[in-house]
Amino acid sequence: MTSYDYDLVVIGSGPGGQRAAIQAAKLGKKTLLIERKAVVGGICINTGTIPSKTLREAALHLSGYRERGIYGASYSVKQNITMPDLLFRTGHVIRHEVDVTLHQLQRNRIEMSTGDASFVDAHTVSIEDAGRGGRGQSKVTAAHFVIATGTSAARDKNIPFDGQKIFISDDILTLENLPRTLAVVGAGVIGIEYATIFAALGVRVTIIDKRNQLLPFIDREITDNLAHHLQQNRATLRLGEEVKALDLTTDDKGEKVRITLASGKQIITEKALYSIGRAGATETLNLESAGVKIDDRGRITVNSSYQSSQPHIYAVGDVIGFPSLASTSMEQGRLAACHAFGAKAESVPALFPYGIYTIPEISTVGRTEEELTRDGVPYEVGKANYREIARGQIIGDNTGLLKLLFNIDTRELLGVHIIGEGASELIHIGQAVLAHKGTIDYFVNTVFNYPTLAECYKTAAFDGINRLG
Repeated sequence: MTSYDYDLVVIGSGPGGQRAAIQAAKLGKKTLLIERKAVVGGICINTGTIPSKTLREAALHLSGYRERGIYGASYSVKQNITMPDLLFRTGHVIRHEVDVTLHQLQRNRIEMSTGDASFVDAHTVSIEDAGRGGRGQSKVTAAHFVIATGTSAARDKNIPFDGQKIFISDDILTLENLPRTLAVVGAGVIGIEYATIFAALGVRVTIIDKRNQLLPFIDREITDNLAHHLQQNRATLRLGEEVKALDLTTDDKGEKVRITLASGKQIITEKALYSIGRAGATETLNLESAGVKIDDRGRITVNSSYQSSQPHIYAVGDVIGFPSLASTSMEQGRLAACHAFGAKAESVPALFPYGIYTIPEISTVGRTEEELTRDGVPYEVGKANYREIARGQIIGDNTGLLKLLFNIDTRELLGVHIIGEGASELIHIGQAVLAHKGTIDYFVNTVFNYPTLAECYKTAAFDGINRLG
């Protein structure tokens, strides 16, 4: 047998890389984790998921958004909210999550190396640590690899990015002030999350996207509901519009951003968040030398076991594309490591839940109405509005909605879609029933604590059964 330095080398310490490394270590495999930055956690902890969700929580608290349904639209915890106010807790949470991640890796005896990794051949990587006070360049070999390098934000070379007036999502943590007006170019998950956060803070937001629907992979009724909430918060939706040019201009009030649309419209705004797509962070990996294929956006093509075109080289997380969520990336990392070493592992990607932290938040699992209609599946719908539930009144959320889809003939649950406070937590009840192929009757026959938002399941189940006549 060929002798290698490691059983597994993981490139990237985000959620997918962490979970792959830890799973391999649990299986008794010698594992090395390579991270190009001085801190672990990748984009998820340092500039992406954790900071954005912490910023969202700070915005909800300081703006008093959750309590406005009770105390009125003028209610807020703090007047004149600033960016330092919003970012105050972000640094604390990031430091804590980095420390927790580092401790997990250390106690599982995973070796770590800081530097830029690039493939020399299919079983060898070079680690470049020059300029960091490290050991320069070194080479290691491994029987298996997991690539979890994530993505980088797309930057149009014709746009004058400065990190303050025109910026990408990675720049938000360094913004100096909260704008009065903001244009968000691109209404994907990242763009729409930040759009709703700024709208909740009272910023006049304009959302521009060339697609005619927000988040097309989500149930249409849920996204229509989200669009309505945005408009209630004075946001303007420019869907079906393409950006032709984006530049800086000056008027009597100072420097502004001018956005010219292909339709001829012009939008003048104080700041612009450019959030059109992300590309796989693979440009420095020298994947050609390893025989690994990528698409035109730098993403690695994998099979159902997360193997690339080289069977011993796996890829997980954002670098392989949709759904690009931290939760799914973690599971992909675990499954990849198990598959590499022949360990039994089961998972059902069709039942991976999606959590989208807009305001209000959205979470969904299973199939949508559009998918069921397309496939000719006979289904019925059951709905519960938060305003019908005592807990909804108590917390002041009068706009939330829980929606169940089930088969008319077998009554089997097919999908759960939620918009409203706690959606990303509430979804797991429905996920469990879906996993066990349960029916709508489960919710009818189950007693939920009172008052809770979980009661929505029972109300929605009765509503659905009543629709059957």
